[in-house]
Amino acid sequence: MQKMRFLVYASLICLLTVINSFAAETVRRVVIYDNLVTEIGAPPASLISVDNSDLWVTLADLKRATKFVLKPQGVCRDQLCFPIPKKRRTAFLSQQGSVTWFNLSEFARLLRQPVAHDVETAVWYFGPRAEEQNGYLSSFTAPNFKLPDMSGKLHSLSEFRGKKVLLLTWASW
Repeated sequence: MQKMRFLVYASLICLLTVINSFAAETVRRVVIYDNLVTEIGAPPASLISVDNSDLWVTLADLKRATKFVLKPQGVCRDQLCFPIPKKRRTAFLSQQGSVTWFNLSEFARLLRQPVAHDVETAVWYFGPRAEEQNGYLSSFTAPNFKLPDMSGKLHSLSEFRGKKVLLLTWASW
């Protein structure tokens, strides 16, 4: 009787493991890059890190989500091209069967691009690269944004160009 109970429990554990691994492979993830929202598939289990800190995408998803493509000279978009360090190539690229996977979070670290990741919702947000952020500092021009007034009507900062504006901010943290 005890052997039977053990076999039933072992079978249930194996079944749950198979179901969990199948579910992990079919989970969709969302990437927000340059304010473009793209849903992408999950990588193979061999590329998923313990802390789930790396975002591996196929080269097709890389192009859809970021407009970057892999070329011999590096990862490029229009006239912008970033070479992949030869000694760290395996941190950026992984061949799994016929599919080449690209580590988008490692690429962001290379560019010093801020990244926010929510594990529960599987959403990755990539902020503006440093040169874009610092561009506002050199011009002393604030980036345009929209916020509601007290009655809920949206106003953009660009509506006030040429006028003096006092911005008051507050945060609860």
